[in-house]
Amino acid sequence: MEKRSRMPKILAAGAGPEGGKRRQSLFDKDGMKGKRAPSNYEAFGVAPVEEEHFSDSVKTRLLAFKAHRVKIRYANTYRLEPHNKLRDYLVRDKAQAILTNRLQEAKYDGVSSRSLCASISEEILKAVKELNFDRYKYVVSVLIVEKAGQAINVASRWVWDVQRDTWVSAKCETETFIALALVMACYYE
Repeated sequence: MEKRSRMPKILAAGAGPEGGKRRQSLFDKDGMKGKRAPSNYEAFGVAPVEEEHFSDSVKTRLLAFKAHRVKIRYANTYRLEPHNKLRDYLVRDKAQAILTNRLQEAKYDGVSSRSLCASISEEILKAVKELNFDRYKYVVSVLIVEKAGQAINVASRWVWDVQRDTWVSAKCETETFIALALVMACYYE
């Protein structure tokens, strides 16, 4: 019984599979027996660089350069609680103040409300980050809805840690629209 190699074999031009000359493939293990594979240095025609050629000053500069490039990695603290825990009343007050200041005199406009929501959410996010709560990541969502006598339900779904994660909402109501700001604070270990 003949053993067949799973590696492909490349045939020379003009030679058929029935018995012509066979060109050696890179994957052909049988043709490589007893032969030494060339090293990368021989294949590219480059001599290996030896450390003897470097002077001591060059070596110290190289080591200093490598030391500055190394990223410092800190050990995990395995701390499950933040030092400065999020106080939701402070976040609610900040969000409420920003909503009322920005939307107090505004009228509803469907075209400009998209950019207004984006700028208000960025401002709320910046204000919440300035409170310096420890190890939290924030998601801020602002929604502006025109008053037209309709009802609205807003729902969000998250993978949530009930003990550490929290959310805060703030609402601002004018004659023409209702604005709702949601701030989700997710604990980041």
